[in-house]
Amino acid sequence: MPMWDRKRQVMRHYDRTAKFYDTQYHEEQEAKIRAAIDNLTLNEDNIILDAGCGTGLLFAHIIDKSRFIVGTDISREVLREAMKKAKSYKKVALVLADADNMPFHNRPFNVVFAITLLQNTPSPRATLNEIKRLSKSNATIVVTGLRKAFAEEEFSKMLKQADLRITVRKLDKQMREYVCVCIKMRR
Repeated sequence: MPMWDRKRQVMRHYDRTAKFYDTQYHEEQEAKIRAAIDNLTLNEDNIILDAGCGTGLLFAHIIDKSRFIVGTDISREVLREAMKKAKSYKKVALVLADADNMPFHNRPFNVVFAITLLQNTPSPRATLNEIKRLSKSNATIVVTGLRKAFAEEEFSKMLKQADLRITVRKLDKQMREYVCVCIKMRR
């Protein structure tokens, strides 16, 4: 499937499911978020990117552990849902953006979350390259990958080829995704 056809398909899917996304996936998303946050150190100086932020479930978990949070998503409708959550936070900005071409200068972010993102992109490696472009040296990058989309070895190899050093890998049997906390190795 050509790249933009895949992106349009994902955008339309999330536009259709935005209103009931939290009801359907809240528990699963919360488990991934907790698995990641329990295994990293955040501080109030962090400028955080939530790439593919969806409905903004992550915000409540990190708002007190950051200076500023930017959430991006390709779906207008999920961003509308995220906006409802972000209204109560002064330090959250939302941007309609494709995860492979985000409209930011190089390396503004200390921490990047890419939760439930890679399996929705036509080229996960290109998405990881964009995330690296936006990450400062030694930034913490949290990445998840759906088990039915990536074999465990393939997923680890892809992160390593992207110059991400996995510091924590959660493979909880109850979760349908791998949760990896990584450090960006090169500029």
